Amino acid sequence: MIKVTRYTSEDKARWDQFVSESRNATFLLLRDYMDYHSTRFIDHSILVHDAKGALLALLPANQHDGTLQSHGGLTYGGVISAASMTTPTMLEVFDAVVLYLREQEFKRLTYKTIPSIYHRYPAEEDRYALFRLDARLTRRDVLSVIAQDSRIPFQKRRQRRIAQATKLALEIRTAGEFGPFWAILEENLAAAHGVKPVHTLDEIQMLAKRFPQNIRLHVCLEESNVVAGVVVFDTGQVAHMQYISTSLRGRETGALDLLFATLIERDYAQRAYFDFGISNEDNGRHLNVGLIEQKEGFGARAVVHDFYELTL
Repeated sequence: MIKVTRYTSEDKARWDQFVSESRNATFLLLRDYMDYHSTRFIDHSILVHDAKGALLALLPANQHDGTLQSHGGLTYGGVISAASMTTPTMLEVFDAVVLYLREQEFKRLTYKTIPSIYHRYPAEEDRYALFRLDARLTRRDVLSVIAQDSRIPFQKRRQRRIAQATKLALEIRTAGEFGPFWAILEENLAAAHGVKPVHTLDEIQMLAKRFPQNIRLHVCLEESNVVAGVVVFDTGQVAHMQYISTSLRGRETGALDLLFATLIERDYAQRAYFDFGISNEDNGRHLNVGLIEQKEGFGARAVVHDFYELTL
């Protein structure tokens, strides 16, 4: 008999241990990351136990207006499981979760899958379970990803920009202070989209201190001034470009091209995947062609990230 319970702070150690030993979770799903925005979301994460009380699976989630979201504050957050998980057992897990959600009077489940590049072992039983339950695909984003062990050569236009930047007095380094880069990022996001970064400056600096092996800021400097930067979320398997921005001077000099080339070929050459992130808007319906062409110019190709909705 499978049992479903709601996460409490007393479960933190068990949760984190299961995440660390799972086949498809990353540091974003540890509680010290998830809980940084606990005041903005009502956590309703779920633990799934077998008949003997052992953990079978976790579902990071929050509740909002009769909906369980997995998770509204995270880029991804589907069912976390161990390599021992099988397809028949996953079907039982979803049946138990659906029963629990109905008993809790939820009306629907919105579900973010964990993209396959983050899986350390195949882990797509959840997609099959969602299909069996007639869940509806509501969004599909395109990640632009480089497979580092079979990298495609950079496009000639990118090579020219890198060569141009190499001739200038530009310096690539890892930065401890996020402020100068954050000012460029905020200005660009406000001008282009009228939005702010998902994280505040204080939040990203706090998270970088909590996860120094996973969150890093790489910058390109000209005469000690930041002209381009990238915040990398590094899982050990995937180097994900969380924030990317450049100043006007950075665009003129090709600083971002030089920075990307350095990260791809040097700093993260040993990762399985280098992920530029998405180039989508409007729940995946709109593709920013200019943006994705830049990423694909470095040899990145598409990996999809699916989102589902299940009416309960």
